[in-house]
Amino acid sequence: MRGPIAPPQVPLAASRSDVFADLVQDSVERLERRWPQLADIDFLVLEVPRLDGPGQEWNDEAVPLGGTVPSREGRPARVIVYRRPVEIRTKGRDERAALVHEVVVEQVAEVLGLTPETVDPRYGED
Repeated sequence: MRGPIAPPQVPLAASRSDVFADLVQDSVERLERRWPQLADIDFLVLEVPRLDGPGQEWNDEAVPLGGTVPSREGRPARVIVYRRPVEIRTKGRDERAALVHEVVVEQVAEVLGLTPETVDPRYGED
């Protein structure tokens, strides 16, 4: 009789959304070493941005890759990374990880009121 290929707690295949969420988490962990206050920010991955009202349209060039929600009423600030727009603009894991990190840095800079270069001195190097 054969046993399982992997223990039950180890996924045999991670979904694309799980892999993407891991890229965001890796980026956040890199930044938390320098900015421990990031522990007070919620980081979310959403599939696509929403159109929030009439007249708010964007073309392919203007589709946001991320966004922020400021803290309010005791809720922490939120940084959002939109998975599908990032995936569409990248080829391969390395390119995707680089763009995810760039988006996270830009959104963290927005929340902290800093420049992206202050948040990550290597921002923009490629």
